[in-house]
Amino acid sequence: MTPEEFVEALDAKGINLDSRQIQQFESYYQFLVEWNQKINLTAITEQKEVYLKHFYDSLAPLWLTDKIQADKALIDIGAGAGFPSIPLAIAQPGLRVTIVDSLNKRIKFLEVLVEALGLDQVQALHGRAEDLGQDKRYRQNFDLVTARAVAQLNVLAEYCLPFAKKGGYFLALKAQKTQTEIDQAQAAIKVLGAKLEDVLSDVLPGQGDERTIVVIKKTLDTPNKYPRKAGKPAKQPLK
Repeated sequence: MTPEEFVEALDAKGINLDSRQIQQFESYYQFLVEWNQKINLTAITEQKEVYLKHFYDSLAPLWLTDKIQADKALIDIGAGAGFPSIPLAIAQPGLRVTIVDSLNKRIKFLEVLVEALGLDQVQALHGRAEDLGQDKRYRQNFDLVTARAVAQLNVLAEYCLPFAKKGGYFLALKAQKTQTEIDQAQAAIKVLGAKLEDVLSDVLPGQGDERTIVVIKKTLDTPNKYPRKAGKPAKQPLK
């Protein structure tokens, strides 16, 4: 997907990028390639692949759901090189975005990127989800929580749901629909004060690769003991 095809594909979805936003995506690509030579950010560096598999893919929640609105506060857990949060922040400028990653080198990249792109509504936090999820400044303080390709859903739910306020949503971006993974996460979702609302699917243009968004609604406060201490959710997933 060339940058021109990217703009046209978004236009067909009802997302109209202006010249500044188009330039922000181009600058994002250049920064990604440049920094990827210094730190490991992504295995995908060819322009057409980045625009399709990172940029376009990250924006799927905009047309598959109605949750990403300009006045919302979103936190992205384990964002790595900024997916899906930075593309969402570019395409939806009023969105207030917090990015969490446990590797300080990636946070440094994101801080430089955010400043260069002029994304004043975005902040990057260095830390583990298990620790920040117990911090009163962030716990149950967000309308939306996103995560893309971070962990199995039963583990991911414990990382992410403590950040969502009651009535908020956790959107898990997955490569493909895995019913077994969803079934295994049902107990964890319930324990953490949420319920599965929807499972949405799409395919990448020209590739046929399936993409899935698992939509989970926060209905109750998360019990205080969650998330558990760093490392425990991955070693002993909730059942």
